[in-house]
Amino acid sequence: MSRIQEAFAHGKAFIPFITCGDPDLTITADTVRAMADAGADLIELGIPFSDPTAEGPVIQAANVRALAAGTTTDKIFDMVRDIRQTVTTPMVFMTYANVVFSYGTERFVSRAAEIGMDGLILPDVPFEEKADFAPVCAAAGLDFVSLIAPTSEGRISTIAREAQGFVYCVSSLGVTGVRGAITTDIGAMVSLVRAANPEIPCAVGFGISTPEQASAMASKADGVIVGSAIVKLIAQYGRGAVPYVRDYVAKMKAAVTSA
Repeated sequence: MSRIQEAFAHGKAFIPFITCGDPDLTITADTVRAMADAGADLIELGIPFSDPTAEGPVIQAANVRALAAGTTTDKIFDMVRDIRQTVTTPMVFMTYANVVFSYGTERFVSRAAEIGMDGLILPDVPFEEKADFAPVCAAAGLDFVSLIAPTSEGRISTIAREAQGFVYCVSSLGVTGVRGAITTDIGAMVSLVRAANPEIPCAVGFGISTPEQASAMASKADGVIVGSAIVKLIAQYGRGAVPYVRDYVAKMKAAVTSA
């Protein structure tokens, strides 16, 4: 069992996402520590990119702010190395293929493993193209996390059979962002994954922002991922955001646990 799968071994998992470097990497590090203290089971760290195609306006704006603040992949690696001195919560990078390619795939993956990261999510890499990344990750001991969407249909079983870490179930069509209602049949998606690979946990993301939504999604899956709602708090409160994010994560973890 990988460290990522262990995050799901003690009940329903809450998985927060933040964009590294928004508003700066010191605040990012403080926020990660606070989220871990508040009960986050797994933390997604976004490496900013100039053209984040899967993201809605909230996370796009965070990418712009982070890049304008001078955030680089190397600086993020240094931050993670520092965080790992005290934080044991599993962590994964979420970024785009170009970020990894331009750094050098093997170099990126080996450095990520060396500093204590546990996995990699690339939302713009379709399942059919994962061979560019998955074997390199496997060799370094990182889980290459696959996504399934409402449009994946016939491919869900194939994706699930080869999945590592967990399966990221995309709850809504389109880009990331807070949504008033989630209408996708998550239960059906999760059932297909479990039928194909009973060992792999399923976490649901895209559009979840309230404790009620988190509880509803956690009742159908093994974990809940929240990004835009947290990034919004950071946009709103800037360098004063850490206590607000800590309280939000604690509330959402409680909602997920009670599902």
